[in-house]
Amino acid sequence: AFPVAVPRPRPILRLDRLHLTPIRAAAARTPVPQPLPDELQLVADVRSPHNHIRVADVSPRAAGHPLAGARLLLLDGPGNIHSVSFPRRPYCPLTSTYFDVFATLPPLLPRPSLAVLGFGAGSAARALLHFYPDISVHGWELDPSVIAVARDFFSLAELEKDHAGRLVIHVGDALEAEAVPGGFGGVLVDLFANGSVLPELQKADTWRQIGGMVAPGGRMMVNCGGGCVEAEEEGRDGEAVKDATLRAMAAAFGEGMVAVLSVDESWVAMTAPVAWASEEAAAWKARLPPELGHYIDMWNPYNGNGDK
Repeated sequence: AFPVAVPRPRPILRLDRLHLTPIRAAAARTPVPQPLPDELQLVADVRSPHNHIRVADVSPRAAGHPLAGARLLLLDGPGNIHSVSFPRRPYCPLTSTYFDVFATLPPLLPRPSLAVLGFGAGSAARALLHFYPDISVHGWELDPSVIAVARDFFSLAELEKDHAGRLVIHVGDALEAEAVPGGFGGVLVDLFANGSVLPELQKADTWRQIGGMVAPGGRMMVNCGGGCVEAEEEGRDGEAVKDATLRAMAAAFGEGMVAVLSVDESWVAMTAPVAWASEEAAAWKARLPPELGHYIDMWNPYNGNGDK
C-alpha cells in the first residue's frame, strides 16, 4: 500500500480508548451509555425515538492524537463515532478516516451525482462538495434529530446554504431511497444500526436493489465496518458481519466486481472491475486532490474471505 500522507487514528472502537468507529444510525438503545473519557467534553446530549445522540469535542491538547480538536457525533450505547469534523480548520474537510476514501469516487463516475445512504452529520458530503464543484449530493438519514443536531453543531445549515441546489437531504429510510431520473452516478453506503452494519446488507437482494439506483457505468462505495466496530447486540461480531456483507455484495454483482481496502481495520468496498491497468489507476489518481491519491494504491480484489 502507498504510504499514508496524513496521520490516522488507530483502529479503536470504544470511547474509553478514543477509537474511531465508523457507524451510522441505531434503533434499540443500550440502557446505560458508556461514559465519556477525560479527553472528551460533552457539547450536547439528545434522545430521540431512534438514537441517543451525543456531540463531544476532543481536547486540542490530546497530545499526538489525530483526532485532537475534532468534534464527534456519537450514537448508540457504546458511543460509536458516526461523523467527524474539525471546527478549527473549516478550510479542510478531510478527517483522516474512511470518509476520505469516499471522496475519491467522483472521478470514476459517469455523471456528477451521488447518493449518500447514511448521511449522519455530513462528513462525507462536506468533502465531496469541497473538492468537486460540479457534483450534486442527495443524502438519506433515518433520524430527523440527527439532522437537527448536525445543523446546530456541525455547520450543516451553512453547508446547505453554501451549496443550495447541490445538496439535498432526505429524512427517511435509506433502503427506500429513490434515484434521480437516469440514476445516480454513484452511491455511498454507510448504514448501521445498534452498532453493526444493517442486517439487510448481508443479503444479495438488498445490494441488487441498491444497485438499481446507479446509472450505467456507475459505482458504489460501502463502509463494511470490521473488527473496529462494537455492536450493541451480543453475537454481532464486527469482523464476521463485515465478511458476510462482502459475500453478499460479491453474490449480487459477480466475481471480480468487488474491491476492498482497509483504513486502520475499517473496511471499505467498491463495486468495480478490480484489474485496473496502470494507466487507468494513474489517470484516476491524477484527477484527485494530492491528499487523496495514496488511497488508489490500497485497493485489492475481494477474494471471498474478507481479506486482501
